[in-house]
Amino acid sequence: MLSLPTVIEVANNRDTLFSFRITGEVSQDDMTALAEYVNDIFDAHDSVDLMMIFDRYDGAEPGASFSWESIKSRFRSLSKVDRYVVVGAPDSAQSVIDAMSTIIPVKAKTFDEEIAAWRYLDAEAVSEPNESERH
Repeated sequence: MLSLPTVIEVANNRDTLFSFRITGEVSQDDMTALAEYVNDIFDAHDSVDLMMIFDRYDGAEPGASFSWESIKSRFRSLSKVDRYVVVGAPDSAQSVIDAMSTIIPVKAKTFDEEIAAWRYLDAEAVSEPNESERH
């Protein structure tokens, strides 16, 4: 399970759903570590669902999303992600996600309420699984 200062993985009851809670201002180090983790997930699975939960989010450091790992994970997501769900997206991100969902092969959807996102994904948060139960 990923645990960084600003990004924490949320355990859930589905093997191919990976959910992350994002708080505070995301640093370049955290963004790169998240991207590396997601790329490892993509290596291990043919297709996954991703959920990002923005909770008291304060943006990202300038340039945080421009590491090679971050760029690579975004391109790989086009062929590896089935559903991309965002909860509490900042206004600017929400409009981009909604617009992009019409032209990319990923089912992208935004939600204001976390419970609605869990229901959409037919999933629920659970206590942390044993490491042998993931990937």
